[in-house]
Amino acid sequence: MLPITLKIVAADGRIRQAATAEGPVHLIYRAPYEPGDRLVLDAGAPGRHLVVQLEDTMPPALLYGAEAQLCFPVPFGDAAIVYSPKAFSGDCHVLRARPAAPAETAARRSLAFNPYDLHSPTGWYPHARANVETRGEAVFAARNAIDGVWENDGHGLWPWQSWGINRDPNAALTVEFGRPVRVEEIRLTLRADFPHDSWWTAATAAFSDGSRERLSLRKTVVIPPRTVTRLTLCELQKADDESPFPALTQLEVWGTDTPM
Repeated sequence: MLPITLKIVAADGRIRQAATAEGPVHLIYRAPYEPGDRLVLDAGAPGRHLVVQLEDTMPPALLYGAEAQLCFPVPFGDAAIVYSPKAFSGDCHVLRARPAAPAETAARRSLAFNPYDLHSPTGWYPHARANVETRGEAVFAARNAIDGVWENDGHGLWPWQSWGINRDPNAALTVEFGRPVRVEEIRLTLRADFPHDSWWTAATAAFSDGSRERLSLRKTVVIPPRTVTRLTLCELQKADDESPFPALTQLEVWGTDTPM
């Protein structure tokens, strides 16, 4: 079995602490993080499924690494407001990672869930990106739509971060899976901070295989299964109301990994 390494790396490249194991690995760091610190996960090789928990106040997530290494900058300032105020704070931190069991990768689950996604691609999936994000602010970034936080009765800093479209009628959000997956169900949680918010009544899911599904946004949508590497939510149809601010709180894409 390939070793897995967790490291905390300072801004100047110094390794503050590291831990390596061939199975589950954990790192306990008893000091406050400093600006510029990075949490680094080295899977030993690309193409691995790992269950990753880079912050003990956040849930673990089953991720796929197309690259061998994941680098997660510790958030400070504006970058931190999409996380709980308890996250990455204090002077004791626990990081964990382990190989995903075959039963876990084969299980039906939300293939879009990744609370450790970043605005820029990392080579680890799933990854969300969009052609527009309101004012470029972290609280309206595409990654917020796959972080597993469903609170939708407000907008702004955590726990009400969302994908905001800056009133753009051509807004589109793409979730990349990094490898072929079999998708069969889509669940959307729209932001509902009324009367500030509007909402969408319909949208289109466009898949990497060229297929498309028009979605009526009232219930969970079960779609004919297909094997794809990405999904784009587009052609968003706004409701006929006075507010110009529809937004997306969560996008779930349910299905399974395909044998590799």
